[in-house]
Amino acid sequence: MVSTSIVASAEAARRKRAFSIMTLLFVLIVIVFIISMDTGQLKLTPHEVLRTLIGKGDAKQELILFQFRLPRMVMSLLIGAAFAVSGCILQGVTRNALAEPGILGINAGAGLVVILFISVFPVSSTIFLLPLLALVGAGGTAALIFTLSYRRNHGISTIRMLLVGIAVAAGISAAMLVLTLRLNPEQFKFVQVWLAGSILGTDWRFVLALVPWLVVLLPLVFFKARVLDVMNLGDLTASGLGAALSRERLIMFASAVGLAGAAVALGGAIGFVGLIGPHLARRLVGPQHPYLLPASALAGALLLIISDTFARLYNIPTGIVVAVIGAPYFLYLLMRTKGSS
Repeated sequence: MVSTSIVASAEAARRKRAFSIMTLLFVLIVIVFIISMDTGQLKLTPHEVLRTLIGKGDAKQELILFQFRLPRMVMSLLIGAAFAVSGCILQGVTRNALAEPGILGINAGAGLVVILFISVFPVSSTIFLLPLLALVGAGGTAALIFTLSYRRNHGISTIRMLLVGIAVAAGISAAMLVLTLRLNPEQFKFVQVWLAGSILGTDWRFVLALVPWLVVLLPLVFFKARVLDVMNLGDLTASGLGAALSRERLIMFASAVGLAGAAVALGGAIGFVGLIGPHLARRLVGPQHPYLLPASALAGALLLIISDTFARLYNIPTGIVVAVIGAPYFLYLLMRTKGSS
């Protein structure tokens, strides 16, 4: 009775701390969002932003804020959350701290199909198809990686899957490079910017194309958060607790692929958000996925809107800013993992 009370008290304290940290992350996102509205190549003072928000700005200010700046800012939040949650799921399913959609090659597969389609059809006519096309590419790549990682009588090795993912990503990247050489100047310009990780959300249509995927997949993932906790106990223990491992692993992996594919389609090849977001969240709220998944979404959104604010200020692709932050962190994780093995 006493031990039950202690466990309940510890869980309540953990829940309170997690919600406090997630509230803090949300407040930081709001602060950065407000600062970002004032930031960019076209300057708007805080007073001009406030007047425009309440409908008293001039035509130029409304164009800058509502048609250019706000859609891209909302897109950065949504894409950051999607990448981070996808990375969190992959780390939980594979029980590998280095798993991330970009590193595993899922982003590259999504990008390959998008480039193939763009080479035939104009971008403006395929906005709402981009997430679906990226999902096809991401899903096909994920299936290929799983097939090549599987060994009879041994199942899927997470280290092998990571190495296969890196190799597949390199091969797909080479194929994309060849394809770009066959594009016309307008298509080539779009693809170059897109591959560098430049968010396309300068139009509310892109936001509308991405939102349905997050509305469907994020609640499903949050609802099944406990499944990832059970998976982390090991296959034998999880099976003993009654978990249908193969089915649940497929559902969670498909959800991760869907989130990453939709984010790649409309955000470009932005790497490392799916790696850094979950790791930052895990340090703040712990390893329990009911808290870790929403905290990862908030951390990823915060990371990407900060990166995109700097990118807009200096007129460089957002993916470059994220890479500057993420590459050293990935090397740190790689050395730490090697040191602990």
